Parts: sequence; C-alpha cells; structure tokens
Amino acid sequence: MNERLEAILAAMLQRRGSDLHLRAGRPPLFRISGKIVSSEFEALSVEELSELLDGLLSEHQRARLQRDRAVDFSYAAGDKVRFRINAFYQRGQLSAVLRAVPIRVPQVDQLALPAVVKDIALSQHGLVLVTGPTGSGKSTTLAALIDFINERRQAHIITIEDPIEFVYNDRNSVVSQREIGFDTPDFATALKHSLRQDPDVILIGEMRDPETIATAITAAETGHLVFSTLHTIDAPQTVDRILDTFPAEQQLQLRIQLATVLRGVISQRLVQLAASPGRTAAVEVMVHSPQVEKHIADGDVPRLHRVIEESAGGFYRMQTLNQSLARHIAKGKITIETAEAASPDPDELHRLLRLLPSEAAAS
Repeated sequence: MNERLEAILAAMLQRRGSDLHLRAGRPPLFRISGKIVSSEFEALSVEELSELLDGLLSEHQRARLQRDRAVDFSYAAGDKVRFRINAFYQRGQLSAVLRAVPIRVPQVDQLALPAVVKDIALSQHGLVLVTGPTGSGKSTTLAALIDFINERRQAHIITIEDPIEFVYNDRNSVVSQREIGFDTPDFATALKHSLRQDPDVILIGEMRDPETIATAITAAETGHLVFSTLHTIDAPQTVDRILDTFPAEQQLQLRIQLATVLRGVISQRLVQLAASPGRTAAVEVMVHSPQVEKHIADGDVPRLHRVIEESAGGFYRMQTLNQSLARHIAKGKITIETAEAASPDPDELHRLLRLLPSEAAAS
C-alpha cells in the first residue's frame, strides 16, 4: 500500500472514523460518528488519486473498473483491519470510498443486540433478514450472527459476498466464502450452485434481483437457514419490498411462501451516544409467530407493526424501533433529540416516552 494512503488511513482509524472518501481536488474526507468531516491532509490531484488506488487493484479489478466504471473489492492492511472499497467514476473522474472492517469478527454480545436475536440465529431453517440504511451496521451484525453459528453448530456455512468483508476461521462449523467477481460471477449463479454444495447455512450479501430472492426462499423452504440483507427501514417495509419485486400475478404464492419461511427481520440504525464518542444500534426485531405468518399470508402487512409492538416483553420478545429508542433513552444512552431524528414516527416515540419513569423521560 502507498505510504501516503497508509498515513491517511491511520489518521482516520485514530479518530475512530468508519469511512474514507477520496476524490480529486479535495482533501481526504472521514466519516466520524456518522458525519463527513475534512481531514488535515492536502487535496489530492487526479494523478495522485489514481496512483493511490492503482496500488490496491489487481489486474482483474482494473479491467472491471474500466468496463463497469465501478468495482467493489477488499484489502487487508496488516493483521488488524480490512477495508471494503468501492472505486468509481463521478463526473468522469475517479473516486473511492474505503470502509474499515475489523479483522476480528465481533461477538453478538459486544453489539448489545436483543437476546432474541441469538434464538433467531440458531433456527434450523428459514429466512433471516438484517435490514437498514447504508452504514447502519448490517454487515457487522450478520458477521456476528454467522460466527455465533460457527461456534455452536457443526454445519457447513456458505457465504456469498461482494466483496468478502469479515474472514471466518473454521470453529465447530466449516465456512466456505465466495466473492462475486472472483469466485463466482454473480449472486444468483453462486446461490444456485451453493445448493449442491451440502450447505446448512447460506449468507447472501444482498438480495438484488427476483431470481436471487426466489432462490433464497426456495433454499429456506428446503431446510436451509438463509441470511441476507435489504436496504429497508423496518419489517413491514421489508415484506413489501420483497413482494413488490415480483409481478402482481406471482405475489399471492410468494406471500404464502414468505409467511412460512421468514424466521425473523432485524432492522437497525446507528445512533449517537449521549455521553461518549461513538454510536449504538437501535434495533427492531420481528420474529416468526402465528400472527406474523397470518398477516403476511393475508397481505395485511401494515398490521405487522402493531403485532411487533404488542408482543414486546411477551413470549416472542419482539420490539419496534421506537421501543428500542425509548429503552436507550431510559438507560441514558442517547438523548431524546437523537432518538427523534432516528425515529420513523416521533409522535409514537413520545407516546412511549410518557410511559417511562419521569426522570428517564427528562434525561
């Protein structure tokens, strides 16, 4: 790696940044606690930026960049951190975003996820979706869940990623990791072949097209545990997004299939901590239950929100995003202003806050 790029990345990591943005004519930009800030380094020229990136790209990746005008790949910097990199052209000029990915796979308990998430991860079959906007920690949560299974099951886990981010060591399970563009041409092809590779658990980096979604649901129906992600904000929107991917004449059958196989939807956002640098996850969790299955099969998707809310603290231990935000406020972890900015329904959030002890609601 170029020494200048090493220095830039070291400075970003020292400031606990998550992403590095590189574009000609501007100093390197860091994303720190969710905000883009300028660094102390000098602006990069077109030539300097091209030189920085050229040292990271393989011949195959350079060809893809020239052909597609964008390429995803990963790069390991020593034994402590990897970077997921997207190099792309904007207004005819080369740019790049590098996201830091720890070498060590995080543990579920380190992420402070709801306990029910562990139970979802240990399902023997079905579909589990981790959703949220870009930069909400979906990849980190998925990695923690896969390694949780890796430790507790004797199984074959296949991951299909673009690119590979976290690298898993075999523990009680055997983990096969396939990278798009390197080990396989695309998600649909990799997923189709994975069903012939004796898998127990399959991780699909992203469900991007109807073919991949349909194959994932079929895999879940035939006894596999399938994980994937979508860029949706909550469980009802996730169900709608999957259904809307298909023509209207196919949606009835798909609703019935999805209602049966969907084991859980984990929707999350990262919110700024109140008393210290860094962020924590606010998490909505929908778990398979008779009511959830019925409402999906009947097409009554809006009703799912009420089912999730009413089951909080009950047998299924679901929770809405607003309930998660309210609990963070009650524990003093985040401010009300931060929660309002992250809430999909601030009025509902304030209704929940009125049910908290007065000292917690005033914090």
